[in-house]
Order: sequence, then C-alpha cells, then structure tokens
Amino acid sequence: MSISKSTQYGNIEISIDAIASLAGGVVTECYGVVGMASQKFLKDGIAELLKKENYAKGVVVRQKEDHLELDLYIVVSHGVKISEIVYEVQQRVKYMLEKSLELEFKKVNVYVQDVKVMK
Repeated sequence: MSISKSTQYGNIEISIDAIASLAGGVVTECYGVVGMASQKFLKDGIAELLKKENYAKGVVVRQKEDHLELDLYIVVSHGVKISEIVYEVQQRVKYMLEKSLELEFKKVNVYVQDVKVMK
C-alpha cells in the first residue's frame, strides 16, 4: 500500500514503509525513547525492541479521506516523565513528516509498550 500525491509535475507514490522508516528515525532521536516496539507483545508481556530495518512493525499509517493518522509504538527509559516523552515524540514526528512529505497528519497516537531501566 502507498500514499498517492498529485503535483503539477505528476504523481508521487510514497510507500508506507518509507513513512514508517522516517517516523521511526525521528522517534529514536527523541530524549527518553529507548526504541521502537512491535505492535504485539511477546510472551510474558515483554515488548520487542525493533532494529532500524523493522520500524514498519512499530508504526501504523492510516489514510483517511483528507488526512493521515499515525500510530507509534515505543519503549521509554525509566525515570523520565512519560507524558513529556510522548508529547515531544508527537510534536517532532508530526513536524518532520509534514515538512518532509508535505502531507497532513491530523493524529499522531503514541503507545508506550514498555519501560526499560537503562544502566
């Protein structure tokens, strides 16, 4: 599946994986974020940390009639205020995706899958 965009020069097709990779890269640069997590919990309720090539498993992009919605699944660091991390992730991802892709994202939902203690 891909997102279609028309310009004066022709049509542009942006794959969901490209959007997921871009969003995952921005998320992992945010303070307090350990990494991207899979949407599904592994056995015993432990979240799987994703590597760079698998960010698409932790990002869901939904195309609505006139806008896009994004779900991000993350793992955060222990000892940092979760609400601040989530707010920063939402703001940075929305800004970078809209600036880079020139598409409108109305919702950026962030789901904290796990809290890791960093040594």
